[in-house]
Amino acid sequence: MEPAHYFNAQPDVPDVRRPLAVVLEGAERALETSAGIFSPDGVDKGTAVLLTEVPDPAPAGHLLDIGCGWGPIALTMALRSPEATVHAVDVNERSLSLTAANAGRLGLGNVHASRPEDVPADVRFSTIWSNPPIRIGKESLHELLLQWLPRLEEGGEAWLVVQKNLGADSLLRWLADSLGEAYDVGREATSKGFRILRVTRRTEGREERRRDAGGFLQTGS
Repeated sequence: MEPAHYFNAQPDVPDVRRPLAVVLEGAERALETSAGIFSPDGVDKGTAVLLTEVPDPAPAGHLLDIGCGWGPIALTMALRSPEATVHAVDVNERSLSLTAANAGRLGLGNVHASRPEDVPADVRFSTIWSNPPIRIGKESLHELLLQWLPRLEEGGEAWLVVQKNLGADSLLRWLADSLGEAYDVGREATSKGFRILRVTRRTEGREERRRDAGGFLQTGS
């Protein structure tokens, strides 16, 4: 289990920066990391599954990484979509500092690391990727997802990776019930004990297509 302090705005362990060599987008990247953040020693298993399984993000517009840590998801989005604006959000200020520093190391000027409240309220997202912080508790997790998923633009997609034995299937059902008819919600893949969940905001006037809680596509009139 990850230490609880990575949920804090100010981690209670010293900020000692150290080198981090990881492979992102097929190349080794020389980055930096520190204690007091999520998965400080590399790309965690869930994030690795997400980055392997999901299609490329939208090539332009606004993209979002919920819970950026040292930045693997946001950096990958920026590498794949250099013309897009990537918003990396986290409550942990050390994570934000590291993501910004790592984006700078890679010359990625399209990454903006910020606290959730500092993202302009009128921004809508073409793509959201997240390995959401399941261990903050169900109520807090639900609040977090309902803060961001309704900010998808029409036709926008969110891709979430959730460990199967940490409630991925029940989260899928809750998302379908909570988001309502304006969204398609489904299970897109299972890999290495993780589910990939997809949320799509429907385009107005599109034929009604909805996935049930088991991930199966249903089409209505």
